[in-house]
Amino acid sequence: MTSALFFPTNSPLVKLYTPDQERPTDFVIELISLPENRIGLNLVNAFHSALDHIDNFMLGLPKEKENIGGSLITTSSGKFYSNGLDFSVFKNDPKEFNPFFWGLLTRLLVFRLPTIAAINGHAFAGGCILAMAHDYRVMNSTRGYICMNEVDINVALKRGSSALIASKISSDTTLKKMLLECHRYSANEAKECGIVDEAVPHDMVFSTADKIAKRLSKKALAKGEAFKMTKAELYYSTVLALNSGEFVAGSYLSKL
Repeated sequence: MTSALFFPTNSPLVKLYTPDQERPTDFVIELISLPENRIGLNLVNAFHSALDHIDNFMLGLPKEKENIGGSLITTSSGKFYSNGLDFSVFKNDPKEFNPFFWGLLTRLLVFRLPTIAAINGHAFAGGCILAMAHDYRVMNSTRGYICMNEVDINVALKRGSSALIASKISSDTTLKKMLLECHRYSANEAKECGIVDEAVPHDMVFSTADKIAKRLSKKALAKGEAFKMTKAELYYSTVLALNSGEFVAGSYLSKL
């Protein structure tokens, strides 16, 4: 890529670029729907468009370059990485929007390149879920919390989202504190609990994510096919949960 791409082209919500022209398959998706990067239909579509471009670029590599590797960092600027779902969309049509969002989460979860969330600020609710769909997370220790606050706002967490979080956190104690108590984790707390991989000062978030990207880029051989399929097997049950359709929390419980 010789210049940044914006999606959609009018009123862009997502910016796609390669920060180092000598590493043309190390991509960055920057959320630019500031200040909060609320996740709605338009932002999800824009994110898919950016991923489409990356997929097409990788699949179009000539045979002599198919082992060049690659990576994807997502980030933003300012106070928020993402402050969660756009509730004007969520409340109006939740049965349509949840699977729509889960489609993006599934795609990120099994993406052909190593994915790193460079969490520049707060990541709440849907923003936290988006970050957890990545392979690795680097969080700003200067400012910001990562939190699943759905219970505090009277929103029941659905099967797909809860399965994704559970697939990334091995501690039952941490899961309960995160999902039932809605604890706001600082970066250092989140690292201690295994929610994020690195907690670094604000001015080191992107560079630390980029170091991880450089280290892992070489794992995406053959245009990332084996890397993608390995993740698909690793998160098999999570992918099934994310693609099982709308599920009403507690609907399986006896009404007696």
